[in-house]
Amino acid sequence: MAEKSWLTDIPEMDRSSLLQLRKTMDGAYRDFSREYGDTIEAFFDPLLTFLIWFEKLLLNSPWWIVLGVIAGLAYAASRSAKLTIGVAVSLVVVGYFGMWDDTMRTMSIITVCTLISIVLGIPIGIAMARSNRVQSTVTPMLDIMQTMPAFVYLIPVVMLLGIGRIPGVIAVVIYAIPPVIRLTNLGIRLVDKEVLEAATAYGANPRQRLLGVQLPLAMPTIMAGINQTIMMALAMVVIASMIGVKGLGQPVLKSITNQYFTIGLLNGLAIVVLAIIFDRVSQAYGKRTQAHLGGGHE
Repeated sequence: MAEKSWLTDIPEMDRSSLLQLRKTMDGAYRDFSREYGDTIEAFFDPLLTFLIWFEKLLLNSPWWIVLGVIAGLAYAASRSAKLTIGVAVSLVVVGYFGMWDDTMRTMSIITVCTLISIVLGIPIGIAMARSNRVQSTVTPMLDIMQTMPAFVYLIPVVMLLGIGRIPGVIAVVIYAIPPVIRLTNLGIRLVDKEVLEAATAYGANPRQRLLGVQLPLAMPTIMAGINQTIMMALAMVVIASMIGVKGLGQPVLKSITNQYFTIGLLNGLAIVVLAIIFDRVSQAYGKRTQAHLGGGHE
């Protein structure tokens, strides 16, 4: 005798109720997007303006100026001549293979997404570190954000805002922000309580303890969170290209649909180059910060 499906054990009335519930939720979200979509889109107009300006700045500036600025920032963060030369050579190779424009587009959106993640994530992490109730509320949300398949983020965003840069930014931020929140919370909670007690004994108020003691001591851990956020944002680039985000992801997507092996390989390697640059520079800055703080306590 064939084994029954568990679906047959659900009464017909319950199944129809579930179907009706799904239809109601879908209809409610469609109505919400039609009613408030334009208002929400207008809210994000300043961000879109800034993103377009920053992208045009990178694209229209002479390549050698952009290269010099990026190399200068890499040296300022790492104080390593070897790393700076590696960054410059990598970007020259990317430009030599004709991927400079797409690389600059990807760099612009990753930079903006990282800045948004930092501006939103660090305050949330601070709030979690200060309150166990906030931590117990936010942690399940972060678990969902990190385990939800990346494609799922595109559905409500595209339904609400259509196809373009802003939906891509929102999807990337949602996908990439959890690490900076978690590690900001962790870094502040790991600060030695004796150090906080000493600061309090010297008359420091909560704001002074946060800005002068907790955040500086937690900075290496926070930088590790920012590093992971950048890596996750880069991982989302190809998926975001499905909703019109220009950059290195679109040639990769094109190579998948048209079986262009070389285009996909080269643009994939360019994404790897960006990932290595961001990773090495942010790690070097985090190590410098940690060494500086360690030297200050000796």
